[in-house]
Amino acid sequence: MHKSWWKIAAVVLLVYTIAGGFLMNVPRRFILNESIRNLYFHVCMWLAMMILFGVSVAYSIKYLRTQQYKHDIYAAAFAGTGLFMGLLGYATGTIWANYTWVTDQGQSLGTILKEPKLLGAGIAILIYCAYFVLRGSFTDIDKRARVTAVYNIFAFVMLFPSIWIIPRLVGSLHPGSPGNDSGNPALNFNDLDSQMRIVFYPAIIGWTLLGVWITTLKIRIQFLKDKAMLQ
Repeated sequence: MHKSWWKIAAVVLLVYTIAGGFLMNVPRRFILNESIRNLYFHVCMWLAMMILFGVSVAYSIKYLRTQQYKHDIYAAAFAGTGLFMGLLGYATGTIWANYTWVTDQGQSLGTILKEPKLLGAGIAILIYCAYFVLRGSFTDIDKRARVTAVYNIFAFVMLFPSIWIIPRLVGSLHPGSPGNDSGNPALNFNDLDSQMRIVFYPAIIGWTLLGVWITTLKIRIQFLKDKAMLQ
């Protein structure tokens, strides 16, 4: 039980996130209104993705320093779970945009999909998809580990301009962008009130722990596959 406390914490935090996200009162912000509840899912999944990608690149650096095969397995597993969280974040973000930007600002869904924020997020996801395509193109395990470790570092560095920097330098419908005064409820403390914080921060921890849990299962499965191949 003492080794599984964080798994129990993940379940408790996610149950709390879902219950609090749908039942607790939220501030009625301009345009966002009740859809601001998606903050506990979309934004928190993106932040969990960043944490998981960060752990992945740390293991890639470890591999380049030590050449230990297990670090390559850890890096790939964390990158895979981070990509999964990224896809969930992208999907929930698109749905959120569909119910706020289309309804309140008269934008078509096609226009929304061309938004700099969504384009940058899509590019980031494709960069990590390419990481797994690259892994699958090698038959030599050591060469695959070295090349993909370097690529993983490149992919993580590219996250920041594609998601955080470039979309904020151009006009966008996304909250917090130039020309949009609707606020950024995730990062602006004037928009994120105290009642939302008591769900928002636990949600980040909950989604991150869920990602770690999935990753540990992926790592165990990979090691079992490798063991079976050696027998």
